[in-house]
Parts: sequence; C-alpha cells; structure tokens
Amino acid sequence: PRRAGVSSFGFSGTNAHVIVEQAPVSEVEAEVEAPVSALSVVPWVLSGRSAAALRAQAERLAGWLPGVPGVDPVDVGWSLVSSRAGLEHRAVVLGDHVAGVGAVASGAMAAGVVTGSVVGGKTAFVFPGQGSQWVGMAAGLMDSSAVFAARVDECAKALEPFTDWSLTDVLRGVEGAPSFDRVDVVQPALFAVMVSLAEVWRAAGVRPGAVIGHSQGEIAAACVAGILSLDDAARVVALRSQAIGRVLAGLGGMVSVPLPASEVRERIARWGEARISVAAVNGPSSVVVSGEVEALDELLAACEADGIRARRIAVDYASHSAQVDLLKDELAELLAPIVPQAAQVPFLSTVTGEWVNGTELDAGYWFRNLRQTVELEQVTRTLLDQGFGVFVESSPHPVLTVGMQETVEDAG
Repeated sequence: PRRAGVSSFGFSGTNAHVIVEQAPVSEVEAEVEAPVSALSVVPWVLSGRSAAALRAQAERLAGWLPGVPGVDPVDVGWSLVSSRAGLEHRAVVLGDHVAGVGAVASGAMAAGVVTGSVVGGKTAFVFPGQGSQWVGMAAGLMDSSAVFAARVDECAKALEPFTDWSLTDVLRGVEGAPSFDRVDVVQPALFAVMVSLAEVWRAAGVRPGAVIGHSQGEIAAACVAGILSLDDAARVVALRSQAIGRVLAGLGGMVSVPLPASEVRERIARWGEARISVAAVNGPSSVVVSGEVEALDELLAACEADGIRARRIAVDYASHSAQVDLLKDELAELLAPIVPQAAQVPFLSTVTGEWVNGTELDAGYWFRNLRQTVELEQVTRTLLDQGFGVFVESSPHPVLTVGMQETVEDAG
C-alpha cells in the first residue's frame, strides 16, 4: 500500500508528523452516480490577496472549465469555498458561471457578478423597530430555508399563549388572518422574522460580536443575545404591543425630521416635552419625534414653511413620548414573570447607551425601552470606536441603514 509522511515544523517550536496509508479496497465496490443538484442558483466564490491575484484565479478557473464538460456547479462551488482560503479581494459569480468567471478574469462588470474587498472589524447585528414589514415577507424564505422555517415555528409556539392568531397564517397571508395594520400583530410578526433571520445568518457562519436594537428591535436583540428566552421575549413583544393598541392607539403619532438632534430639540421646545419629544436619534441628521397629533400637525406645517422635508410616520400612537407613562403600571404587572439572564453575546443598549450585563433587562427596562429616546447614533459611534466594521441589519427590509451610514461617514 502507498504511504506518505507529512511533517509540520511550526515557527514557535511545535513539531508534528502524520503517517497516512492508502485505504483498503472495499469488499463491495458499487458505482453510485452522485445526483446532480437541482439548486437554481449556485454561488462560486473566488478570492485573492490583491485585485490582480483575484483576476489570476478567475483566469485559471476559466481555462480549466472547457476541459470538464458536464461538471456539477455545486461541486465546483463547494470546492471553491471549502478548499481555499478566503482572502481579502473577493468575487461571487451567480447564474452563468462561465461568463461570470470570464468577466472577473478580465475585470469587467457583468450580471450575476459581485466583487469587493473585505471590511475589517467585528460584526454587529442590528434589529430595527417597526417599519420594515411588508405583505408577503418571510413566506418565500419559509419554503426555501429549513433553518428559517424551524425558527419561525419555534417563535409561533412561543407566541401562542399570548395571541389569538397564528404567526404562520399571518406571514402567509391566509384568508381570515389579521393584517399588519394592527400593532399587536405587526410587532410580534417582525420580532419573529428578525430572530429567524439572525438564525439564518448564524447558520451560515456569521456570528455577531455584539447586538443592538432600535425600540422594539431590542426585544429581538435580547433574545438573540440569550438575555431573554424565546418564551420571555414572546411575552414582552406580544403583551406590550397589545397594551399599546389598547391604551395608546389613536392618541398620538410620529414624525421624521431630517435635522440634527440639537436643532430638532430647539424646534419642538415651544410645545414642551408633554406634547412633543425626541423619540429617536438615528443619525447626525436623522431624527424622529413623537407626541400629540395636533402638535405634530403644527410642527409639520412649520417645517414645510421653512423648506424642511419632515414626514409623518404611519402609526397612530406616540412611542417614546410622555403618553407612554399611561402604560407604566400595566407593563410592570404584565412583564413581571420574565427572568432575564446574563448576555451570551455582548448587548449595547440604545436606552442607556451602555453595555449591559443582561440581568438588568427586567419589566422596568422594557417600559423604559418604550418610553425613552432611542440613542442609535450614540451606540453606532460606540461600536465604531470599539472596532466594529460590519453592521448586519437583521430585518425583512433595511430601515436603519441611511441613518447609520450617515453616522459612519460623520465619524470618518
């Protein structure tokens, strides 16, 4: 039998030697043809230490392909990602692999080809509040991703004790299921989708070095961080959104103002904190205010007169305003059973602007999360200062990227 010796002499003094022997011939040799994959889209991932090295790898692959007619694209894709190092300059080819690899080799742009270079720094998962929902969200992914579908099912079971509707029926738009127009439906549905998307990212090997959440998004962030069990998170998002719909709906609203927070505070000062307050600071010129409907109408008229493109947000309640005080006692009672745990993933609070241990996220915290200003810009700057270079918005539609990009650019 053939044998080989493999020696490794490490720079630090580590020595290792492995002897490998030819495998014995199987007693039963049956030729089984591997099935060709039926995947509709297969990514081929190429990488190199420089743009020139990336093109050179593509050239080698382009030269090899004509000699292997009928090769399974999945085999090639698997080998490219499993047997080669992932270097700094990268390209992903989808669809027409031959044309795409040729485009990478020549440095040309082509459909189904994405190129770029690695961004340094740790990865943070970002969970937005309300506003990323759309009719039909998650339905396709439930059919195509077993990981996503399984986590959605777990969320559905966790929500069952607190709701009178089915999560999967809502997401699939089953006749008779309630719509996203109800706050007590859209918030739990978004929570479930965000948590399940995070599971898809983690199953693909993308694991967060930290999590942050915007308003109700902090419930999903706390669940992903291991601070809230899925059952406790379901309790918070379901019962709190029901209280919002029962007590606050129809009393207020929210308006987005494209100005720095300091200027917004000057503009709303004449109405007083009891009527209008800053709900969220998303970026250097991306602020949301909330409060009484009449006061917000007056603010919109004043902004229009000054040429400022403020816009009303499609909600009929005023989160992060004085009106939330109406819920303080009720939320303390409804959420008293939750038992927050120490964070397994670092959690940076948009309520306090500080890192939390996790056990502080009790019923009182989830009242403050709804009552106080969301300090997204502040925590984005903290993450940038602490070496985070990748932000993944785990939601069905990106709603925070504009404000966060403003902060990234302003921070240099």
